[in-house]
Amino acid sequence: MDRRSLLASVAALATGMTLPMGSARASGARAGAVRNVLLLIADDQGLDAGCYGPSVRTPHIDALARTGTRFANAYAAVSSCSSSRSVIYTGLYTHQNGMYGLAHDFHNQSLLDGIETIPALLKKAGYATALVGKKHVRPDTAFPYDAELLPERSGVRDVAAMAGAAIDFINAAGERPFFVTIGYSDPHRAPGGYGNGDWPRIEPVHYDPATVTLPPHLPDLPAVRQDLAAYYESVSRLDSGIGLLLDGLKAAGRDGDTLIIYLSDNGRPFPGAKTNFYDAGLHLPLIIHAPGHVGGAVNRAMVSFIDIVPTILDWTGAAGPRLPLPGQSLPGQSLPGQSLLALLGTDDAPDRDRIFASHEFHEINQYYPMRAIRTRTHSYIANLAHPLDYPIAGDVAGSPSWQAIIANPATRLGRRTQAAYRKRPAEELYDLRSDPDEVVNLVDLPAARKTLDQLRQRLTEWRRATRDPWLGEASPYGHAAG
Repeated sequence: MDRRSLLASVAALATGMTLPMGSARASGARAGAVRNVLLLIADDQGLDAGCYGPSVRTPHIDALARTGTRFANAYAAVSSCSSSRSVIYTGLYTHQNGMYGLAHDFHNQSLLDGIETIPALLKKAGYATALVGKKHVRPDTAFPYDAELLPERSGVRDVAAMAGAAIDFINAAGERPFFVTIGYSDPHRAPGGYGNGDWPRIEPVHYDPATVTLPPHLPDLPAVRQDLAAYYESVSRLDSGIGLLLDGLKAAGRDGDTLIIYLSDNGRPFPGAKTNFYDAGLHLPLIIHAPGHVGGAVNRAMVSFIDIVPTILDWTGAAGPRLPLPGQSLPGQSLPGQSLLALLGTDDAPDRDRIFASHEFHEINQYYPMRAIRTRTHSYIANLAHPLDYPIAGDVAGSPSWQAIIANPATRLGRRTQAAYRKRPAEELYDLRSDPDEVVNLVDLPAARKTLDQLRQRLTEWRRATRDPWLGEASPYGHAAG
């Protein structure tokens, strides 16, 4: 489709010309102001941005942090691509929403019937909705965006084109409030690398493998350094695209009425990070800019991506999903997360002192259910199928880093042996104050017994409250199982 045809289609969709629901303003929005939403989802970006540390040059992400609130302790609810996106879209953990693993190809995972997503909720509220780039969740019927622009396909890395498509849609929306999701492909691995090279309007940022900062979960090997340097270049390209997008938003005059949320779906695509419940897998960037809130704040509360949907609903005033969930007869159910708007411009919230995580699959042949709770001082992980070997995600297994690591069985992943990485115990307990790398398991230590019992109990209570099917208890549904 040429640009003229694309713009015509965007204008028709954004203004509601082809839609029976078109209204001038979201029916659920707070009176007196249009409240737009821009959701930016990076793909496999760990805690790698200049405002989080010196590893990578990200001036535009850093600038967003100076106008918004940077969350220092934000965590994904699962470190796997489709599953994490499902949490971001639904406000439900994976064992609640049914998106147990990857959506694409033969993996074929999808949301349970009747689960409502944030684009569907905002569309019902009268918002013009668009997805630019990667979706990676199913079924399509649960994501009724008015427009899907530059839809995901192998090798989509043109962040300038993505910014342009998003701004065209925003301009065409006119008086309608908008909800636009930008699903970046950077810095996910691509065949042969990270899609680095010459891209329109993007000045590449190259990194010297000899001087890159190594995360603590990786060994100092030449192949690892080269791999990281290429990954960091992809992060900087992502940052350039975000800069173009935010410049376009300002030029369109919509920066003063738009909530901007920037985050990633899971940890960097390296062993010890992506798919893991260790810090490098779950601890991710989150920056929220909301007009009218003090900028430049760094909030240290423990927050989760389970909080994203409640935050957007709070900002827009749109109605939330129908509860209880489909098929569940138990009353009184609510979304497990909480809005983050009250935390913007502040430096902490002492009562937010724990997060939970839930994992079932990555790829369909990589069954490894885990549940976890992290507090400000400890990490507790329950490996529900611990007799199995820990599976290595396909893109990680084929990476130069992993291949260099397994070439020598004595090579450690940071302080962890390869054997310990592949074969994990039923339970893992780490004191994050003395052991931030999470390698000294305290489960069998008598002095840690009280902490272990407390975290076990809290995790079990959370699993019951969220109707975790992996508990193996009586069916939580109002009929006999099977």
